[in-house]
Amino acid sequence: MINPRRIIGALKQNIAKVIIGKDEVIELALIAMLCKGHVLIEDVPGTGKTTMVSSLAKSLDCSFNRIQFTPDVVPSDVTGFTMVNFKTGELEFHAGAVMCQIVLADEINRTSPKTQSSLLEIMEEYQVTVDGVTHPLPKPFMVLATQNPGEFVGTYPLPEAQMDRFFLRISMGYPTLEEEMAVLDRFSGTVKPQTTLKPVCAADDVVEMQNMIGTVYCSKEVRHYIANIAAMTRTHPSLQLGVSTRGAIALIRGAQACALLNDRDYILPEDVQRMALPVLAHRVMPNPEAKMKGITAERILVAVMENVPVPIRLS
Repeated sequence: MINPRRIIGALKQNIAKVIIGKDEVIELALIAMLCKGHVLIEDVPGTGKTTMVSSLAKSLDCSFNRIQFTPDVVPSDVTGFTMVNFKTGELEFHAGAVMCQIVLADEINRTSPKTQSSLLEIMEEYQVTVDGVTHPLPKPFMVLATQNPGEFVGTYPLPEAQMDRFFLRISMGYPTLEEEMAVLDRFSGTVKPQTTLKPVCAADDVVEMQNMIGTVYCSKEVRHYIANIAAMTRTHPSLQLGVSTRGAIALIRGAQACALLNDRDYILPEDVQRMALPVLAHRVMPNPEAKMKGITAERILVAVMENVPVPIRLS
């Protein structure tokens, strides 16, 4: 049997050859991969979002496509299309850019809502339906999308249904002075570091680790703890949109992955607490009054977590 902790450690080390000082961000992306989830990376331009995704793709022995989203990208570019073969007279399916294992949806909020919505079925059902014919996507499959903050010119906000389909949202953040000096040193040569990366994990190993997530035990008390967190967000006076049931399920899956990476076959409340903000923050929406006061979703969730009783004994 494979050792998930060892494999994830090898992946982190490989990606860290390019991305410096972002161990937590890298681990969260890998946790999403274990949970068959998708990742939204939101930050200002130039912080390494695209570089991190390409480094992850190069570390996996999986097929990879990059979709550069712009206003003129249409849904068929993403999903594919059918057209008549004039030699045979039959309809042929021409695969779109998502027909691979790792998809980089670069600057996803720079394309139209119509094109954004073409990813809904893909991210939820892991399949593409074109002209009434369904085409399954290869395994493992993962979408890693990057976007600039919504206040930037030329962006289209992602709808709530789209946001809810991302397993977690992460931010790269600016490096420290020492980290930036190391980055400048690493990228000042003639060869980009990411071009030298080699795969350290096979696609079959990823699928096997994904299947192991469901074997991690979640007690009734922990399930009640997660349900309480979700319920409190739905009645919180500063939120106009609380956590969905999909979000609560994602929180369990993320906690299971945390436990697995700590060589445990059961969830602790600490696993839930670690994953709560990256998994839930993009799924809730502060009301206009809270926004005017500068109260963020993360701040509200921290308050929610402080007020939900933590289970002491687990069955």
